[in-house]
Amino acid sequence: MGSDLRAQSGVADTLTRSSPYNEFMEVKKTRGFTLLEMMIALGIGLTMTCVTVLALMPLLRQSHVDAAYDTTLSVIRTYRSQAVSQSKRYILTFTLPGTITVQYWGVGVPVSPPPVTVATYTLPPDIEFAVQPGFPAAAPDSFGTGATAIDFDQGMGLGSQNYIMFMPDGSSQDTLGNFNSGVLYLTRPGDLYSSRAVSVFGTTGRIRGWRLYNQAGNTWVQQ
Repeated sequence: MGSDLRAQSGVADTLTRSSPYNEFMEVKKTRGFTLLEMMIALGIGLTMTCVTVLALMPLLRQSHVDAAYDTTLSVIRTYRSQAVSQSKRYILTFTLPGTITVQYWGVGVPVSPPPVTVATYTLPPDIEFAVQPGFPAAAPDSFGTGATAIDFDQGMGLGSQNYIMFMPDGSSQDTLGNFNSGVLYLTRPGDLYSSRAVSVFGTTGRIRGWRLYNQAGNTWVQQ
């Protein structure tokens, strides 16, 4: 009797394990993603990536403008300070579209040696030393008319120069010994209100930063 019950139980277990329903469940538990499911997941991921990139683009563009402006302002201030603290002459040359070259110019008798390049800085590729339509004629610190990207040696009758030279007394001069005042502009082409400017006073070497705003008309505002 007991052996018959065990035999019947074994047969029932075998039928249960081998039933079509259980085989289907086992297959369903172990199968992977279908191609359709993978394509849906991939599509969702790509959509989220595109949305994130689009949301970050304005921040990335702004960070490039800030980096270019901060670099330019920092380089000018740093080498003016070093000219004073080290009693040296430093020439800063600004080259289109966006390069700053720093040279040390030693003093010699009867002739000074050639300037020696000590550092080179490059702006982000989408930011340039440039002017745009819409710049006000009232330039920062009244240096020029906003028509020339790099506009130093104001009032010297020498035309717009692309360099300044800081002296041990902190002043900015040209290579002829004239006080060298002026302004340079940084901007992203086609984006007027990304524009910044830096002005330098020759007699004192004072440096100011500016940003273009629309305040009842385009106006340079000191930063």
